[in-house]
Amino acid sequence: MAGGTGTRGPYAKTEARRAEILRTALEAFAERGFQGSSLREIAEAVGLSQAGVLHHFSSKEALLAAVLAEKDAESVAHFEDANGIGILDALRGVVVSNVAQPGLVRLFTTLSAEAINDGHPAHTYFQLRYAGARDLLAAALKQGQADGDISPTVDAERAASLLLAIMDGLQVQWLLNPEFDMLAGFDAFLDAFRMQISVKP
Repeated sequence: MAGGTGTRGPYAKTEARRAEILRTALEAFAERGFQGSSLREIAEAVGLSQAGVLHHFSSKEALLAAVLAEKDAESVAHFEDANGIGILDALRGVVVSNVAQPGLVRLFTTLSAEAINDGHPAHTYFQLRYAGARDLLAAALKQGQADGDISPTVDAERAASLLLAIMDGLQVQWLLNPEFDMLAGFDAFLDAFRMQISVKP
């Protein structure tokens, strides 16, 4: 037993340190963006040298990739069993989760704006992420059409783009004014959207 505990100990410490670096990097990127944050500041915040941080993450870009992967892992969980018109409930679940994690939302919003520039290390990531999100939503809406729940006249690709635009737009308003009720706004939109796309009796 002692040998097993010894094996797990260093590994657990390494994982805890990586998680601490990720949390600190998330806060830094969310507050100052990728370009405005430095490895030195992140390292100092966790009590390490830059070399210490680079022991866990090979570069600042690798650290950014890990932070974004962490955000994606949380989002993907909402869509595991969602399909057809049920995708709308999954999207609402994402908004509920985001309300509880303003730091992650600020990070995503800040970096997606920065990443418009071709030279940004997350440029390709956000291109692929938006394309993937549109494809996922469009496929679910088309399944809803096949199930007979969504009108066949609905343009699934256009509707998918609209859903993403509404979510992102509400997030920006919420970040600028924490008193703004992002969830209530999304619920109001979903009610109208659902009525618009549903097969009329």
